[in-house]
Amino acid sequence: MIVVAIIGLLAAISIPNYVKSREITFRKACISNLRQLEGAVQSWALETRKNSGMSIISDELFGSTNYLRKVIVCPAGGNPYVYGLVGDPRHVTCVLSAGPDYHTLN
Repeated sequence: MIVVAIIGLLAAISIPNYVKSREITFRKACISNLRQLEGAVQSWALETRKNSGMSIISDELFGSTNYLRKVIVCPAGGNPYVYGLVGDPRHVTCVLSAGPDYHTLN
């Protein structure tokens, strides 16, 4: 009985810490993905001579011969990223950027 109580106490302490560390890891991975996508969008816009205010064509970013080999999604939700306009300060954003865990670049 005492062993079961100790295991329950240890689980009660460790599970919230595990969940919190998992959320932090997902947020950091998402921010890393956003940095990679920002660089790919900037290279794409420069090489294809896109002016500020033009929409970003995400299909041209992905593929074996393009700027990124595979489609990148947010690890926290599995949602694809949202592309705005060339020249905007944050032209690539995460769907979870307005949630409790802010997935945005600083």
